[in-house]
Amino acid sequence: MSLNRTAKGIVLVPTLLLGGAFLSAALWSSEGGAANRPLALGIAAVLLCGGLLTQLLPEAAAEAAEDGDEEGPQ
Repeated sequence: MSLNRTAKGIVLVPTLLLGGAFLSAALWSSEGGAANRPLALGIAAVLLCGGLLTQLLPEAAAEAAEDGDEEGPQ
């Protein structure tokens, strides 16, 4: 099974959205949630980095015929 752009997009969008949500929760939390701020920052960092790293994975090259046409015998 090869990687493609659609699969990368399916991974990228949710991880960036969830990472952004955790990041905003960490930045805008009140004094009562200060104890959870490092946890929220850690989760945000993991999600954001994971989503962006999936974009760096190499895509499989398209399988091209080296011998010319592969239509078969006629």
